[in-house]
Amino acid sequence: MIERVEEATPALAAFLDAHHADMADTAPAESRHALPFDRLLAPGVRLFAGCADGRPVATGALAAVEDEHEELKSMRTDPAMRGQGLGRAMLDFLLADAAARGIRRVSLETGSMDFFIPARALYARAGFVECGPFGSYRPDPLSTFMTLALPAASVAGDVRTG
Repeated sequence: MIERVEEATPALAAFLDAHHADMADTAPAESRHALPFDRLLAPGVRLFAGCADGRPVATGALAAVEDEHEELKSMRTDPAMRGQGLGRAMLDFLLADAAARGIRRVSLETGSMDFFIPARALYARAGFVECGPFGSYRPDPLSTFMTLALPAASVAGDVRTG
């Protein structure tokens, strides 16, 4: 079950610390853009966790970029549970959450190195396409930027075109 996280727990902090440790050797600090745990609990960010046996096994977050545009952050699956569809389930959950709130675009930054090939493949299978930097990002050969346009939310009495 995936639920929104609104307060820190030691288990979730350790899970996200491991996320940062996994990426420590992939790029210099200025090219690593994972948010620290306290920033994942800040206003404008929606953090979610999937748990099994009372411990986190998957995380993902959505952070505001601008009106109707959010960024996918802190996607991680427990390494011992990769390949079981948890990452795709979290991604689908996050995209549904964004769409239900009227978000029209979700973008992400991930590494361009081989370590991130599985992540980039997951995002491409979900319909994300490569794009240029967005928000406060700048071009970086160690980053891959991707984006996905979401369908307009259906609102009674609201007629949209295009």
